[in-house]
Amino acid sequence: MKPEKQLEIFRRGAVEVIPEEELLAKIENARRKKRGLRIKFGADPSAPDIHLGHTVCLHKLKELQDLKHEIIFVIGDFTATIGDPSGQTKTRKPLSREEIMKNAETYQNQAFKILSPSQTKVVYNSQWCDRLALAEVCELASKYTVARMIERNDFQKRYQSGQEIGIHEFLYPLIQAYDSIALKSDVEVGGTDQKFNFLVARELQHRYGQEPQVVLTLPILPGTDGVRKMSKSMGNYIGITEPPQEIFGKIMSISDELMFTYYELLTSISSAGLKRMRKGSSHPRDLKKSLAKEIVALYYGNKLSLRAEEEFENVFKKGRAPEEIPSLMLSKSELKDGKMELVKILLLSSMAKSKSEAKRLIQAGAVKINNEKCSNSEIEIRKGMVIRTGKRKFAVIDISD
Repeated sequence: MKPEKQLEIFRRGAVEVIPEEELLAKIENARRKKRGLRIKFGADPSAPDIHLGHTVCLHKLKELQDLKHEIIFVIGDFTATIGDPSGQTKTRKPLSREEIMKNAETYQNQAFKILSPSQTKVVYNSQWCDRLALAEVCELASKYTVARMIERNDFQKRYQSGQEIGIHEFLYPLIQAYDSIALKSDVEVGGTDQKFNFLVARELQHRYGQEPQVVLTLPILPGTDGVRKMSKSMGNYIGITEPPQEIFGKIMSISDELMFTYYELLTSISSAGLKRMRKGSSHPRDLKKSLAKEIVALYYGNKLSLRAEEEFENVFKKGRAPEEIPSLMLSKSELKDGKMELVKILLLSSMAKSKSEAKRLIQAGAVKINNEKCSNSEIEIRKGMVIRTGKRKFAVIDISD
């Protein structure tokens, strides 16, 4: 394919290509040398799921992969120990290496739901970052100034409002930039929130005697709250390995306006098609259902997509329990006089992540037992009783000796 045509594909759906003329030159040079460009994409495993926000970039990477370029998927197991400060109003809580590696276990398989395994190189940035000596870190830090770092919008806001900024947070964009140096990346792809980090990489590559990478930024997918970007740490995300029914239900819960943004960023609909949809007479609920079916089908196939739709109709419109309810096995030794604290049941069934969340659910009247609201601190346990929180989470009690 001619370089100019390739450039059009690179630009399609992008917010910025920085700088465009360098990208065209890189494409032409790679074509002469009969090789693909080294295109970098990174994700920190701060939670076990790759979410729909990541897939905006992954689908773009698949387009570039189809042009025979090499995709390098960087799993940021080292950078995750620092925590990306992008868009943060306070210092992130650091994760342990054990937590990070547990989260990273399935990242590769999740990415391969979209990318071709044979054309994707998966690397962990601890491979080179763990080997950096203190003198090398100091050398890296010497190539960028505090003044330039504080120009960053989120750092500037925190500094002006008196919010603490850890020195280690200044290291994050430098270490991410070092990934580009270690990989000699030609292009880096990511969301618009990563622009500062990507530009730092361009400058440091130049200072290390490399040809700077081109920056390609893509739109940020809003989370299910419709306000903040989709983020694992903010809990407003839809993981691509979540059960089909959960994905379907979460999409059905988003606002009508957000639905159109999801159509634009997560499907292949054209601008003209989206405009017709906005002006059409179809009910938003029907459009949302079509969106949910399309996204579930993308990751689970048409059969499970249709089953997710059917279950949604049963649970939400007809008030029935889903066909397959997760079982919560309790042993008699765990019970006290045949009873158990309701908070403990919500934790054991993963319906609540913490005691405080469990108590909030109970106080809000969001917990039902056999379809009756329950606010008791303890409940008498019987085999086959169904616990439910909200509209989508169920568990059926089983008892072992």
